[in-house]
Amino acid sequence: MRRVVGAVVVAGVLSLAVVGVAGAHHGWSGYDASKEVTVTGTIKEAGYEHPHGSVRLETPGKTWIVVLAPPSRMENRGLKREMLTPGTSATVVGYPNRTEQDEMRAERITIAGKTTELR
Repeated sequence: MRRVVGAVVVAGVLSLAVVGVAGAHHGWSGYDASKEVTVTGTIKEAGYEHPHGSVRLETPGKTWIVVLAPPSRMENRGLKREMLTPGTSATVVGYPNRTEQDEMRAERITIAGKTTELR
């Protein structure tokens, strides 16, 4: 009986963990793919964590929160964590968020002349 109860408890904890990760991930329908935006600025902050990396990109007149790809995809395509250091200049092509005026989803990012496709 103890084994059954233990297995049920473990299964319940794992289920909650999966739900938590899935809840943190968002869909792409919140971004307007009909309005491509290109911005160039300076990276002020960067995150290289799951489910998606991100940068806070300061451009003339506006600071963007740029949602990038998952770290594994960025790494596989050559966009290393150290390339996203604060103070680095970057150009991002992507789509603006439909409701968050300062957020965009990146399709590609160019740093030091190297363009990385993120989708």
